[in-house]
Amino acid sequence: MALWFECKVRYDKMMENGSVKKVNEPYLVDALSFTEAEARIIDEMTPFISGEFSISAVKKTKISEIFFDDSADKYYMVKVNFVTLDEKSGVEKKSSSFILTQASDFDGALSRFREGMKGTMSDYEIASITETMLMDVYPLDLSAEKSPE
Repeated sequence: MALWFECKVRYDKMMENGSVKKVNEPYLVDALSFTEAEARIIDEMTPFISGEFSISAVKKTKISEIFFDDSADKYYMVKVNFVTLDEKSGVEKKSSSFILTQASDFDGALSRFREGMKGTMSDYEIASITETMLMDVYPLDLSAEKSPE
């Protein structure tokens, strides 16, 4: 299971009108610790940012899964309640999870979520879908890892 950290990167960004503005943008990285998350976001951002930048925050998220769509440019957080039946008391229990979906718009996020949940044996209900401010997501790529020599 992946552990996702939200890292905020502060840097000077060239705007479309030519002015320079200091921005603080959130990114998501897959890492095992806060230290690794900070190191990974620095590695990922260095080629794209000219000049100085800093990592202003690193926090652990409650994201349990991500449904990617390479043709989309936005990320939506889906809060889903899984419904289970307590065998002893016969009462329905709801446990919530957060699933990130990549989509172009709200309808795309809903359909991408439903496509990702196909074949699920659990009963669930969607509690909310909200657009996030995430700029990009960096999953761990094990094929790019260097092997010790």
